[in-house]
Amino acid sequence: MLDETHDPGLRSWVESANDPATDFPIQNLAFGVFKRRDASERPRIGVAIGDQILDVGAAFARRAFDVDSIGSMRDALGAESLNPLMALGRTSLSTLRRHLSSALGAGAAEHHECLIAMRDAELFVPARIGDYTDFYASIQHATNVGSMFRPDNPLLPNYKWVPIGYHGRASSIVVSGTPVRRPMGQTREASDTAPTVGPSKRLDYELEVGIFIGEGNRLGEPIAMGQAERHVFGLCLVNDWSARDLQTWEYQPLGPFLAKNFATSVSPWVVTLDALEPYRIPAYERDPSDPRPLPYLSSDVDTARGGVDITLEVLLSSERMRAANAPPMRVSIGSFAEMYWTVAQLVTHHTVNGCNLAPGDLLASGTVSGSTKESRGSLLERAWRGTEPLSLPTGETRAFLQDGDEVIMRGWCARPGRPRIGFGEVRGCVAAGVV
Repeated sequence: MLDETHDPGLRSWVESANDPATDFPIQNLAFGVFKRRDASERPRIGVAIGDQILDVGAAFARRAFDVDSIGSMRDALGAESLNPLMALGRTSLSTLRRHLSSALGAGAAEHHECLIAMRDAELFVPARIGDYTDFYASIQHATNVGSMFRPDNPLLPNYKWVPIGYHGRASSIVVSGTPVRRPMGQTREASDTAPTVGPSKRLDYELEVGIFIGEGNRLGEPIAMGQAERHVFGLCLVNDWSARDLQTWEYQPLGPFLAKNFATSVSPWVVTLDALEPYRIPAYERDPSDPRPLPYLSSDVDTARGGVDITLEVLLSSERMRAANAPPMRVSIGSFAEMYWTVAQLVTHHTVNGCNLAPGDLLASGTVSGSTKESRGSLLERAWRGTEPLSLPTGETRAFLQDGDEVIMRGWCARPGRPRIGFGEVRGCVAAGVV
C-alpha cells in the first residue's frame, strides 16, 4: 500500500513544504480548485504544497511531468473541477500522485512559474457535487443526542445494524470562508400550542469528515466491501450547520429538512486515500455484545485497517473576541478513529440497493464525537442542550451560536516517524438571518 511517495525523508524544492508544521508537505499532495484572487480567469485544478498551490495544468503544459505516460489525463487536468479526474479512478490518481511527487521533489527541475501563493488565491468547492448524503456514523454522537430526548432508550434498535443516513441538499454546499446566514423556519417551544416562524435561536455546527466519490458505479450494481475504497477519491472537512429548534419540530416522521439544507461548508482541499495510507488503523472495536455487521458489510481487511487516524478540532471566535484580538478558543478535539462505521461500509451500504454514485458525489460521516466531553463534535453536545453553556475568554457564554460567531474546524494526521499531513480548515461566520 505504501510507495516512494510516502517516504518520510522526501523534501521539496518548495521550501515551505519542508516546514514540519505545514498541512501540506510533499507526502500529502491534496487537490483543490482555485484561481488568482480578483483575476478574470477560469478556475483550474491545483495541488497544495506548503503555502503554495501548484497549477497542475500549467505544469503539465510545461512538461514538468513525463507527459507521455499521463497523456490520457490531459483533459481532466485542464478541467474547472475535479470531477473528470475523479472519474478516472484510483489507479490513475495513484499514477498522477507519483508524477507530482517526482516533479515537486528536491533535485527536480524547479517550476516556480507554476506556483501561486495560497494567500493570493480564491478557492472553490472542489467538485461539482451532484448528490450529497449525510450519515450518522458516530455511536457516541448518536448516544449523546438520543439520551437528551430518549434518556431511557438513546439508541434506536437499528443503529448497530445499519449505517443511518439521509439525502441532503447539494445546491447549498459552500466553500470554507463563505458567510452562513441564520436560517428562518417553523419552531415550537414545549409550552406553545402552535408553531411560529422566525430566525433559528439554536444554531449549531457539526464537525464531520467528507468522502468524495471518485469512479462511480452503474445503476443496479452495488459496490462490494472489497471494492469500496477504489471508488473513493479522498476526504475533506465538513461543517454540517444545523438549526436545532427547526430540527426538533420538523424531524418526525421523515427526518432532517430545512434544519439542515440552508448551508453545508466544506474545506477546499481533498486529501486522497493514497496520502492517508500511512495513517490507517483498525476499524472501531465494537463492544462484544454488539451484533456483528451483516455479511455484505463485513471484511477482514476493513476490520484490520478500515479506520483512519485523523485528529479533528473545533475552534470558536466571537465578534467581541476578534475585536479584542483574542485568539479563537478550542471548543473540542476528537478523533475520526472513533467512528462506528468505516468509510468502506458507508459506500457499500449506500449502494446495496443498486443506488448509483457518481464522480464528485459527497458523503459525510455525521458528527464526529468521542467518549469525553472535550471530544464532542457539536455545540448541542458540548453545551449539553444549553444546560452547560461554554464560557468564552471575553466573559460571554454560548449555548448555541450567535450572529458574528466564527466556527473553525481543522484536521490532521500525525504518527511517529511520519510527517504531519493536514486538511487545511473549514471556516464559516454566522451572519444575520435571511430577509
